[in-house]
Amino acid sequence: MPQIVVTIDGKTYRMACAEGEEAHLTSLAADIDARINELRGSFGEIGELRLSVMAAIMVNDELSEQRRRVAELEAEVARLHVAEEQAALRAAATGDQRLVEHLLGVSEIVERIAERLETGR
Repeated sequence: MPQIVVTIDGKTYRMACAEGEEAHLTSLAADIDARINELRGSFGEIGELRLSVMAAIMVNDELSEQRRRVAELEAEVARLHVAEEQAALRAAATGDQRLVEHLLGVSEIVERIAERLETGR
């Protein structure tokens, strides 16, 4: 298991990570370091632990917002799936094959969007 050394708030930490995740972990540590420096610039020297807790809360707040947004997008994708299925059924009932083919294309696009949401890419 690879190990890396990161610096956060002027202190170095040796950390283990999965193979191939070294750059990602280094980037995450740099983000935390930047947040702590930003907080220190705003609030001054208020204690290392307090700055670390505030940075953790900031990150968690952003994560919470992103989770909420993903949930909204997933709900929208689900609504689009239902609408697409209903339209396909209506089109099939009326024999409009062109519309059915178009809706299948839209369905593929919606599925790719859903996959991107699930994988985060």
